[in-house]
Amino acid sequence: MRIVILSASIYSETACAMAVRMAESGFVPVGALALSITDRGTLLRKLGQWGGRGVLRYARTKLIPHCRDAQPGVNNPYLEPLLKHRNGVFRSLRQVAACYAFAVETCRDQNSPDAIARLKEWSPDLVIFAGGNILRKPLLQVPRLGVLNVHLGLLPEVRGMSSPEWSLLKHIPVGITIHYMDEGIDTGPILQTSEFPKVAECGSLSDLRHRLIAYGVAKVADVVAGVDQGMVSATPQSNFAQDGQFFVMHEWLQARASEYLTKRRLPAVAETVNG
Repeated sequence: MRIVILSASIYSETACAMAVRMAESGFVPVGALALSITDRGTLLRKLGQWGGRGVLRYARTKLIPHCRDAQPGVNNPYLEPLLKHRNGVFRSLRQVAACYAFAVETCRDQNSPDAIARLKEWSPDLVIFAGGNILRKPLLQVPRLGVLNVHLGLLPEVRGMSSPEWSLLKHIPVGITIHYMDEGIDTGPILQTSEFPKVAECGSLSDLRHRLIAYGVAKVADVVAGVDQGMVSATPQSNFAQDGQFFVMHEWLQARASEYLTKRRLPAVAETVNG
């Protein structure tokens, strides 16, 4: 199984952890394609997700050089077990690639002709999306099997942005969906849905999101193995008109979602795998 990882930045903790997880599961990537760290779209998304303080904190831990004796920080503590390396942690995809011997390239747009040409050179069976641009049809058609995404919500009930928060507000179980991407917004065929079993332990919305990201990274390798062995198949989504597509949440709605989280108004846990 030839795997390529797409990332919003070479410094993405999620992409680094995803690459390590795949390598440790016997699926060493053949390459990783990351957006330039100055990509405007990425910066705007991070501002929307984390706010100004969060972006500055991330910049301090990732982009600003550390003194020799300082230990680099980890923004998502639940990814740290995968990011640990020797006496420190992986800080970039280039460090992960040096350890596991795969190529890393950067680009201004993952949909650009140059980026697609590089993907074709790697000839992937599967591309794993760990962040970046909204993907267009020419890129989606490159991998033999498709582009796999981990969505932080249960599809088809919760599509789009701020899915953990909208799940809480709409009283929909919190979880993740691993699915193939298509040209729609979270409308591609579903491989696995998993409700998150530790929502009651989350102390904040950011803590919930961090845990969900790590939960998704942990689940991906098993799904990839199942696809490789022909044990997991995808189920198309339907009835999009009846399902919710949500957008970035206003601050006062975020506060209401946080109230629901702390009051633990949450249903039971279940998992569905398509075999």
